[in-house]
Amino acid sequence: MRIGLNYRQKTLIGLLSAFGGHLPSTDFQKYLFLFTREFEQKPSFEFVPYRFGSFSFQSYADKRRLVEIGALADTDDWQLQEGFSTEGLFDGAAFDCCYVKYSHLKGTQLLQDVYRRYPYYAINSERAAKIMSAQEISAMTVARPAAASVCFFTIGYEGSSLDGYLNRLIQNSVKTLVDVRRNPLSRKYGFSKKTLSDTVKKLGIGYVHIPELGIASEKRQELNTQADYNHLFNSYEKQELKQNGKALQGLFDIFLKDKRVAITCFEADVCMCHRGRVAKALSSLPGWKYNIRHI
Repeated sequence: MRIGLNYRQKTLIGLLSAFGGHLPSTDFQKYLFLFTREFEQKPSFEFVPYRFGSFSFQSYADKRRLVEIGALADTDDWQLQEGFSTEGLFDGAAFDCCYVKYSHLKGTQLLQDVYRRYPYYAINSERAAKIMSAQEISAMTVARPAAASVCFFTIGYEGSSLDGYLNRLIQNSVKTLVDVRRNPLSRKYGFSKKTLSDTVKKLGIGYVHIPELGIASEKRQELNTQADYNHLFNSYEKQELKQNGKALQGLFDIFLKDKRVAITCFEADVCMCHRGRVAKALSSLPGWKYNIRHI
């Protein structure tokens, strides 16, 4: 019996199959990027600007799963496992169209094409300076998010992919991510402490965990209405925050040093998350005169 595959995993197999079943990792990422941009109504993957341009961390999490079930070979490149049947897994029409349009581009030419048309995704490339013209490098500079002013941010990951979340950090020029969860574990890929800290560091963003500013999980039970959340956060503000002035001051010190800092927790809506109260308490400290944005 074939193990069930989700839509993303079928997309990886379908695209790889259309291109002959074996591709270098950088080429595969660029074809996948172009496929999601041009041949899907709702992109199956999001991408961040990384070492060689557009890159999806989620695709590698899915790759590891496909290796586990025997669909892909355990290699650095992307390669279908010999003998793995793709019959009935997907409609190949869109994948074939992508192959017809882009298979003539490989390696450097493929990078150049993507960098020219999507300069934002080349802003962190290690290859761009060697393969692009001065004018094209200038376009990448323009595409780089500006960090003109000091600003404090809050961000939640509810409803977001890891790559979409990372883009919000990059696009707002966040320098340090401060995790204010008491227990930074998540069933959603990418958001447990080790993976999240390792990933943001790869993008040049610092990571700090301040568990003292979190709320114990047992206190988060039976939260059904905004009134329930308000009751919890009012209690948190009067008790935990007042008892953890040192941790709050430590957060302020990080912010004063790094200038663009984001605190993170789960909920998308800041009104449903204690990070809003952390930001409020921070803004009440002596010397506070800075903007706060919820992204």
